[in-house]
Amino acid sequence: MKKLYAVLTGVMLAATTTATAGGILTNTNQSIDFLRNPARDAAIGLDGVYSNPAGVAFLPEGLHIGFNWQYAHQTRTITSTSPVFALGRKNNGESTKTFEGVADAPFIPSLQGAYNKGNWSVQFNFSIPGGGGSCEFSEGLGSFESVVGGIANQLRGLDQIATALGQPAPGVSGYDMDGYMQGRQYYFGFQLGAAYKITPDLAVYGGMRILYGMATYKAKISNIMVKTAGGYQDFGSFLQSATAMVDGGISYVNSSLEQVNAGMAQYEAAGATAAPQYAELAAMKAQLEGSAATLQGTNDNLANLQKYSEGVNLLCNQWSVGVAPVIGVDWRVGQFNFAAKYEFKTQIQMHNESTVNKASEIPAVNKFRDGEKIDEDSPAQLALGAMWNITDDVRVNLGYHHFYDTNVKWYNNSQELLDGGTNEYLGGAEWDVTDKLTISAGTQVTRYQLTDAYMNDMSFVVNSMSFGFGFNYKASDMVTLKAAYFQTNYDDYKRVTSTEPLISDTFTRTNRVLGIGCELNF
Repeated sequence: MKKLYAVLTGVMLAATTTATAGGILTNTNQSIDFLRNPARDAAIGLDGVYSNPAGVAFLPEGLHIGFNWQYAHQTRTITSTSPVFALGRKNNGESTKTFEGVADAPFIPSLQGAYNKGNWSVQFNFSIPGGGGSCEFSEGLGSFESVVGGIANQLRGLDQIATALGQPAPGVSGYDMDGYMQGRQYYFGFQLGAAYKITPDLAVYGGMRILYGMATYKAKISNIMVKTAGGYQDFGSFLQSATAMVDGGISYVNSSLEQVNAGMAQYEAAGATAAPQYAELAAMKAQLEGSAATLQGTNDNLANLQKYSEGVNLLCNQWSVGVAPVIGVDWRVGQFNFAAKYEFKTQIQMHNESTVNKASEIPAVNKFRDGEKIDEDSPAQLALGAMWNITDDVRVNLGYHHFYDTNVKWYNNSQELLDGGTNEYLGGAEWDVTDKLTISAGTQVTRYQLTDAYMNDMSFVVNSMSFGFGFNYKASDMVTLKAAYFQTNYDDYKRVTSTEPLISDTFTRTNRVLGIGCELNF
């Protein structure tokens, strides 16, 4: 049962982020232009303030401002198999159960601004490059329930103890519980920098990004019940009666040991240790000492469970600030444009304000201890892109992203459980149908280097393929309206923890995003 607290706290962090595109901790969908064609790494546009900042220098002179609003809806589904689930009151004897979390981000805003004059472009970007919403598991997770089910399975052993003590057997054969988890996480990004045209076709960029992270995690396990021969019983009440029974057994065994020791002392005083009766007493003493050790161990286990007799309620608020440089380059060659951007690693330490006040032997609990600082770096990212202007009206785009996930520091060095960083491959096309209307579509393939050791229902990502499409409509020389739809289709990842008995988890997600925006040019 000690694991219950660890499971409950450990699950909260990664189950909150509503990232829709990008690496494990990074959102790259920072504009409507990205949603309608994610291969924006070499595109020339105001959204380049995030995706291709050097290329923004090639926009016309003047002030450019872009507003973006996105709504993202995501589900996370874990199908868990464990023999202890069959003991659950709500599980109809099934050992496989599905746990689904719903993540909604109703308002993901971003703002891009650039002022171009001569060879210079001064730029500003506000976005949410991490998190962006909340996730709720209304029934908790499999790791919650498997621990409670495991406890019920272990409590079956009380029958043997009760029978040996001449007491009615509790007849533990199942459990019931309510689980719940909710997390909310936002990383606000503020990027300020400048691009400079070294030649009419070559520009460079340098800037700084500030990340401000804030998060709230709530988790609860309540209404824990134990199914006994007499029906379902409150877990706290059951512990009290079971403890009383075991305490009675300890008293009986200790009393019997005193009598046996006294009898053996009489034989020893008479020098009759070779008598058969002495040997019988010695054997009885060994048996009683073994029973005493078993009863004391059971008593210690029951005492450890007392702190969970009323369930578990946790609340943790976190915040942090980190700063990292961003550099970029853009080079135009005839009908082609090539660009690169590198975002340096952002060192992040989340500050805890928590109801967990004391140090614990359980590492996952200490992660949320009040006053602690928790490593949660945002990895460096390399983005490469190419654009081909096939005609004046048609463009095709290619892109590649690499996130250096193993070169960061995360809590408990979980980055070391990955086989490498994240890779993304992007492609898309745009067509200026008229002078006012542009339509576009694109795709993104995301490949993580996952291992079974890294994957669990507390923290999981899965490989995916995304597609997006949308349009820009130039309402006037100053105003351009934008709208797009973006969807991610995820693979299934199956992790087998044990084959006999079968304990496994299958992970997957769904993700859909709608976005609208407006660009103003002065």
